[in-house]
Amino acid sequence: MLFALCMTLAVGALAVDIGHLILARTELQTDADASALSGAAYLLTLGSGPNWSGAHDAAAQAVTLNSSDGIRLKDAAIATGYWNLARTLLGLQSQSITPGINDAPAVQSTVARAKGSNGGPINFFLARVLGINSGAASASAVAIVAAPGYVAPGALFPVAIGRCIYNQYWNAQTGTPVVDSTGKPPQVEIGNSLTYGGCEAGQWTSFQTNNNDVPTVRGLIANGNDTSLRIGDSIWIQSGIKNTIYSSVPWNVDVLVPVVDAATSDAHPIVAFAAFHIDSANGASDKYIVGHFIAGYKVASVGGGVGPYYGAYIPPRLAY
Repeated sequence: MLFALCMTLAVGALAVDIGHLILARTELQTDADASALSGAAYLLTLGSGPNWSGAHDAAAQAVTLNSSDGIRLKDAAIATGYWNLARTLLGLQSQSITPGINDAPAVQSTVARAKGSNGGPINFFLARVLGINSGAASASAVAIVAAPGYVAPGALFPVAIGRCIYNQYWNAQTGTPVVDSTGKPPQVEIGNSLTYGGCEAGQWTSFQTNNNDVPTVRGLIANGNDTSLRIGDSIWIQSGIKNTIYSSVPWNVDVLVPVVDAATSDAHPIVAFAAFHIDSANGASDKYIVGHFIAGYKVASVGGGVGPYYGAYIPPRLAY
């Protein structure tokens, strides 16, 4: 009977302290999640490639805002690099790789209660009678920022740009526009089917309606796409120059535009979403929009999925 009583007490002690340990680890996981997300929010804020150092510092600072088992946390292992969303490559990849479509800038945060870290292991209560005084616990999280794979209504400006333009004006390794001798992205003229190296710069789109009229495009300039759109959806590229539309084009604004393989008059599938700055619009003799590619554009409306990064990204999310 005494043995049975001791066993019952031992099992009860372990149950209480294991529950206590699980709760403390849950608090560590919450902190790791918050830390990784806070760091990832800084990754694409510079507009000049991933802000690795800023993301690292923000993640480390966020760790200190939470506690575990009453102990204020201050220590974490923070790492930055690329995370493969397809999980064909496991773990965090180096910052120096040339990212593919499934490689997103990421922050990994690991927070532990262990010897020499965050006040040491979790102290036990009843298990001490069994000689078990404490237990270590840790949690890890990975947060990413990625280009959108789909966007909500109202997100897009009604101009489609041909993807081959990005072979000339976009640096895929740094995630930034190519710059000219002045250190600035070169201006591109779109909206009148001008040709750059054999591919068309861009043209008006009425998205998923086959309309070639000016009032439709004016409404889309004001309100954006009226339905959600994702990579692979076909959109209608209009024909003609639409002389009178250019007076409705806003100046000195950042916009999000769909990217297609060829901006020729027909239905073409979306292959990406890109950030573009409109400098001005010419509705006189030449009739075109003047602008340049930008990076670090946060999509304000709801978006998701993942696509090629051409300067636009959606808010950070946990990947692991």
